[in-house]
Amino acid sequence: MKYTVIDLFAGAGGLSLGFKQTNRINIVAAAENNPNARKTYKRNFKEVERLYSDVRTIDYAELKDSVGKVDIVIGGPPCQGFSNANRQHSTIISMNNRLVKEYVRAICELQPKAFVMENVAMLRSQVHRFLIEENDLQDERILKLTLKEDAIELLQKQSCDISLEDLIKLAAADSQYKWAESFYKTINLLYRYRINQPKFNSSLEKHSAKLAFQLKEILGFSEESELTNVLQQYDINMANQLLHYMDCKQDFSETIISIEKAISIQRALMKMDELRDNNIHIFEYRENDEHITAIVKSYAVLDYIKGILEHEPYNYKLSENTLNAINYGAPQRRERFILVGLKDNLNAEYKIPTPQYTEGNYRTVYDAISDIQEITPFTELTADYIELPPHPDATGLEKELRGKLLYNHIATATRETAMARFKALKAGENFHDLDPSLKTTYSNAARTQNTIYMRLKYKEPSGTVVNVRKSMWIHPELDRAISIREAARLQTFPDTFIFEGTKDSQYQQVGNAVPPFLARAIANSIISILDKC
Repeated sequence: MKYTVIDLFAGAGGLSLGFKQTNRINIVAAAENNPNARKTYKRNFKEVERLYSDVRTIDYAELKDSVGKVDIVIGGPPCQGFSNANRQHSTIISMNNRLVKEYVRAICELQPKAFVMENVAMLRSQVHRFLIEENDLQDERILKLTLKEDAIELLQKQSCDISLEDLIKLAAADSQYKWAESFYKTINLLYRYRINQPKFNSSLEKHSAKLAFQLKEILGFSEESELTNVLQQYDINMANQLLHYMDCKQDFSETIISIEKAISIQRALMKMDELRDNNIHIFEYRENDEHITAIVKSYAVLDYIKGILEHEPYNYKLSENTLNAINYGAPQRRERFILVGLKDNLNAEYKIPTPQYTEGNYRTVYDAISDIQEITPFTELTADYIELPPHPDATGLEKELRGKLLYNHIATATRETAMARFKALKAGENFHDLDPSLKTTYSNAARTQNTIYMRLKYKEPSGTVVNVRKSMWIHPELDRAISIREAARLQTFPDTFIFEGTKDSQYQQVGNAVPPFLARAIANSIISILDKC
């Protein structure tokens, strides 16, 4: 017997491939918004006739009428959630929040026998939350959840002293006082280099012509207006200060202060717009000597999923697990949160797949990519492939992944600065092990992650594969970047799986994917339960 499956948020198809490798399922539909990932999915899953670009528009009643009962729903909806703990983000709310709710909608409308929701392990924490929206106030299921009060900081008084009353008036004035997006991006870029004057000067020089015109426009508007509000006053001061600095490169600290005051108000207005545009219910605003905040309430993403799906009329028995791909044959340490739901009437308990590999016999980077070390990768995007000679002595992981043709063996061309870093780093070392003279291109080298410029070790599993182009992962023995195909092998994609799209997109698709070997283990554990019911 084969089970019907739909894959929501399919990406390149890591989950789908793992389920397909069981030979026990038919994928009847999938959804993926990214055009390049969708091309990859279409190429590798030609049997899937329905490939949606937007989960929000799927008519599940029509889908059931067309393909029949759906047995299993799988997918990894992205979820940044709301986190007041992370102030590095320029936005408060990720639109990905709604995608988790779209996944829940699919379960509610299709009511499959089982579902698998995959996401990062942190989803279990209370950090990932949804903000109460206006329509949530009418939903008793949500109001019964544990709600937490959160204060969203709109503005720090030390950056810019403006009253709450004035800020609300400015926000109500629609776009009258808000900067154009392109102007904001330029000023924000300059402000990023507030502790790096050479970088500031370089960026200022690059944008000087257009920026000077925009700053003079601000001053022109002020001359036409008889009265100016506090925002305009800060804008005028910034314009004068920046034009003065552009002219004589003096008073850098005063220039930064003027930018900080003006951009702080703009950021506050942007946050207020974002809350309004997303229908977030603001319970109140608060003001003290330190900051102005918007008071909202939130509930944990996982609480929401449980609150909807564990009860009538859906009645799913949920099982939360964090699985590591390394235990299921992947040569990398990659933890993923797996939420499995089984219909209550199945009278079954979910048990995680038994680990096949443990400390001492983990597969390694060597197992995954050593057989193609001597094959020079392309540096430009190409549809060409490389014929691989037969390798009859191949065993283990190499035997499982090696194909006859090598597609996507493409790596980033190595420039002079990167090559100097490559040559300086030994296996297991990263950017922080470099001499300071090789770190000068980074505005704040101390904050660089340990995964940047990481040279892999052949005799160990890799760390979590992300976009290894952006991270500049280095081959264990060669002074070059890891290729797309090598990253795909670390993820356990076989050579027969071909990635489409731009070079950047292919690297990203690989990094975003669920390792197919992990997906296959999960699939087998679900199938074994359904076979008994």
